[in-house]
Amino acid sequence: MLSFKPKQLTKKLMGPLNDRAHEVVYNRFGLGEDAERKTLEAIGKKYGITRERVRQIENAALNLIRKADEFKAEQASFEELRDLIDGMGAVVPEEDFLETLTKDRCVQNHIHLHLVLGDDFIKHKEDEYFKDRWTTDSELADQVHDSIRNLYESLSDEEIMAESDIVSKFLDHLKDVSEQYKKEEILKRWLSMSKLLGQNPLGEWGRADSPNVNVRGIRDYSYLVMKRHGSPMHFCEVAKTISQTFDKKAHTATCHNELIKDPRFVLVGRGTYGLSEWGYKPGVVRDVIAEILKKEGPMKKEEIIDHVMKERFLKKNTILVNLQNSKYFKKTKDGLYAVA
Repeated sequence: MLSFKPKQLTKKLMGPLNDRAHEVVYNRFGLGEDAERKTLEAIGKKYGITRERVRQIENAALNLIRKADEFKAEQASFEELRDLIDGMGAVVPEEDFLETLTKDRCVQNHIHLHLVLGDDFIKHKEDEYFKDRWTTDSELADQVHDSIRNLYESLSDEEIMAESDIVSKFLDHLKDVSEQYKKEEILKRWLSMSKLLGQNPLGEWGRADSPNVNVRGIRDYSYLVMKRHGSPMHFCEVAKTISQTFDKKAHTATCHNELIKDPRFVLVGRGTYGLSEWGYKPGVVRDVIAEILKKEGPMKKEEIIDHVMKERFLKKNTILVNLQNSKYFKKTKDGLYAVA
């Protein structure tokens, strides 16, 4: 994607440096074939100087490069880098930008040096909210940062969304951003630099710290499987689907034990579970019947069966046996059933 060769550009730019300054920059930015970026302490130990002195040499060397004629003569290369960043959204995650240009880590380090030297490039260092990123437009970067934070706040802890849905929702928070940046590819790139948001193994987005995104065990995998399925599943089917979808071994007994312990799942039939967010409530059959009668009032036998069958996968006879328990239910003069 670059018309110039990064290593050759670096060689020209570092021409004015003396040997020590050249070696400090060379090692600090990992410009050798091993692409190893050495620490201030490691370089200081080699020369018998303090970390702070190494930092001073590095900063002085970078300033000298910026003032040199060689730097001024290579402005076309820096303009080319700026055009690339602008084309990718003017705010780009560092790793994503470098990976787009080359897979060679050594060459990536040379380009990183060019970004540090360039007047048009502003680096935002990694913090608790975002990864390392570069921008050519500080005002736009602030808008993107604020919009991602607002998007995060608008999501509940358990919420997960398809990629197209979260991109659309993100767009709602970017109303003041220029139309040239409202492209799916750019919006997804901006989202990828967030540490607040993340994707689960199914590619769905949500809060990065949510168990529905940061999937750790069989319970979380079971939730994703069932959520995608959209209706109650037997625990054997859940275990099988986990193995097929995620290439992760899931024992049926382990899966059953995990589903029992997690309030996200409700037993709705023999070995069959639904999600509590679908409206299923925990409890035995009589609890379900009692809850329905409290909400709807006295009902006919057939009406009760219909309501319970929406809550549980049961045989009608099981419901009728529970209705006959006079300790919990009574029959009114009108032939309706009510809570005792």
